[in-house]
Amino acid sequence: MLSWTENRGLKILVTGAAGFIGMHTALCLLRRGDSVVGIDNLNDYYDVRLKHSRLDQLAGQGDFRFDALDITDRPAMAGLFAREGFDRVIHLAAQAGVRYSLVNPAAYVDSNLVGFLTVLEGCRHHGVQHLVYASSSSVYGGNARMPFAEQDHVDHPVSLYAATKKANELMAHTYSHLYRLPTTGLRFFTVYGPWGRPDMAPFLFTRAIIEGQPIDVFNHGDMLRDFTYIDDIVAAVVRASDRPPSADANFDPAHPDAATSNAPYRVFNIGSHEPVPLLEFIGHLERLLGRPAEKRLLPMQPGDVQATYADTTALARWIGFSPATPLADGLARFVSWYRDYYRI
Repeated sequence: MLSWTENRGLKILVTGAAGFIGMHTALCLLRRGDSVVGIDNLNDYYDVRLKHSRLDQLAGQGDFRFDALDITDRPAMAGLFAREGFDRVIHLAAQAGVRYSLVNPAAYVDSNLVGFLTVLEGCRHHGVQHLVYASSSSVYGGNARMPFAEQDHVDHPVSLYAATKKANELMAHTYSHLYRLPTTGLRFFTVYGPWGRPDMAPFLFTRAIIEGQPIDVFNHGDMLRDFTYIDDIVAAVVRASDRPPSADANFDPAHPDAATSNAPYRVFNIGSHEPVPLLEFIGHLERLLGRPAEKRLLPMQPGDVQATYADTTALARWIGFSPATPLADGLARFVSWYRDYYRI
């Protein structure tokens, strides 16, 4: 896990602390000397045992406290903010998954909209210095121009999940404008690595290949993904949290830049800037696991997109950082973790 050595001793709320990115982020903050309060509702969207195992990784790692709390619980969230006096908030809790939004849309409204509002309200009323929150590459929807840049229009989402993430950016801007709350939205591109989510391709494909089961390959394999290793993501999250935005003096409302504002607001992509064909990705896993995958070629799924590709120029300018972990190295670390965790 990467660490960072500036701005030690802050009190930081990490929502979704039992999640994949949340656990790694909390661990990085603890190792650099921050005090972290983690919250998570520990829902059963995927195996709760994995979430508890992630929390076990945080136990004894410094000044860490965990509260099993749902961000949609308005009184509990208000009490948490009033009681703790956070310096910063890193908001990673959300109902994740594009395909699940087709069968349980209410979960996305509750967690991603109502829950985000409770976070914004807590930050507004209790003097939080900076709110960093997870957005998603899914906001680019059906856009065809590559790579995706923060200045691109994101008005055509193709899933409810994507729509809620765009809504988060709009809500954050409103609070930045009205209450001068510094907010930074980070559009994650296909995050993978040790302790990853079981509903994502690296985990699903690894399990299926090991068990000799077929894997579902959508759009007949004609897919590109900008896979981004977890350590790169966390380094960017923490560095971004260390630089609260101010109003952009060069912002021109006659020609508005969607990634900045005359309010203390920014939005950035975090991706590897190296999209990989899905079949190449599967080939890496086959070599690492020492066996071929049985591929079940299927049409494109509703809500999916054919390609993602991040322009990370703005992020590099803002925090002097660009993700750099090669896919082969990152997948090797993931497979090693998977074999160790499941004792295979």
